[in-house]
Amino acid sequence: MSRIAAVDCGTNTIKLLIGEPPDVVVRETRMVRLGQGVDRTGRISDEALARTFAAVDEYAALVREHDVSRIRFCATSATRDAANGEVFAAGVRERLGVSPEVLSGDDEAVLAFDGAVRHLRTPPATPVLVVDIGGGSTELVLGGATPDAGHSMDVGSVRLHERHLHDDPPTRAQVRACVDDIDASLDESPVDTGAAATVVGVAGTILSVVAGVLDLPAYDPDVLDQAVVAVSEVHEFVDRLVAMPLEERLALPWMHPGRADVIDAGALILSRVLRRTGVESLIASEADILEGIAWSIAG
Repeated sequence: MSRIAAVDCGTNTIKLLIGEPPDVVVRETRMVRLGQGVDRTGRISDEALARTFAAVDEYAALVREHDVSRIRFCATSATRDAANGEVFAAGVRERLGVSPEVLSGDDEAVLAFDGAVRHLRTPPATPVLVVDIGGGSTELVLGGATPDAGHSMDVGSVRLHERHLHDDPPTRAQVRACVDDIDASLDESPVDTGAAATVVGVAGTILSVVAGVLDLPAYDPDVLDQAVVAVSEVHEFVDRLVAMPLEERLALPWMHPGRADVIDAGALILSRVLRRTGVESLIASEADILEGIAWSIAG
C-alpha cells in the first residue's frame, strides 16, 4: 500500500496523519483557530488565515519528506460558514497541490464514526454513539458496524464560547444561556442519544476533559486512548472546569494553551449530551475523523 496523507482542518485545529492505515507514521496537530469570529462576521479573518497557512506550510514539508502518494484535505465547520472560503481553498491548493473538500455535516459524522469505531480494540455493545465536539460543530453518530443515524449540530467550543461565555470565569447566567443553546440543538437532533449502549468520545475537547477526570500529570495519548471514565465523574469535573478562571485552566498540566479559553463551552456540550444517554461510562478515543479520512483514501 502506498503512503497517504489525511488532513482535517476544523474550526480550532488542523491535523495531519501520514501512514499506511492502520499504521501511522506521523500524527500532528496545530491549534490555529481558523473559525475565530466566523460566527459573528461570516468571514475567516486575515489573522486566522495566516495562522492556518503557516501550519499547512509545515504539513507540506512533512508530506514531501515522507514521499506521500495521495492526499485528502477535508475542511469542516468554519469553511462551511465563511463567505471568503475560496481564499482559504486557494491558499491550500498553492501549498499542497490539492483542493480542500468542504465536508457536509453528514459526511463529517460518518468519517468520525468510522475512525473511532474501527479503532476500538474491544468490540463495543451496540448501538454505539460517537460524539465529536469541534470548534464550530458537534457530530453525533449512532450505529453498529456502520452508522445508522448521524447529525451535525452548529454548536462547538469556539462558536458557543464566543457567543455566550464572555466573562472569566463565565457568570451563571452566561452558562445557563450556553446550556440552553446546547439543549435546543439536542432537541432538534434526529439522533436518539438515549438508545446508546456505548458512548465513544473523540477529539481534543473530550480527550482533555478525560485527562482532567484522570488527573494526569501531562497529556498522554497512550493513557487517554480507550480510557474509560465514569459519566458521574465527567459531570463533576465539567462543573469545576467551567468555574475555573482562565489562569487556573492554563496551569492544568494536560491543557493545551490554545484550547484553555474555549474548553468551557466544549465541556458543557459533552456534559449535556451525556445527560441524554443512559450509559454510566465514557470511552475516550484518540482515533477520530482524521483516521476516518485516512481509511477513506486507503480503501
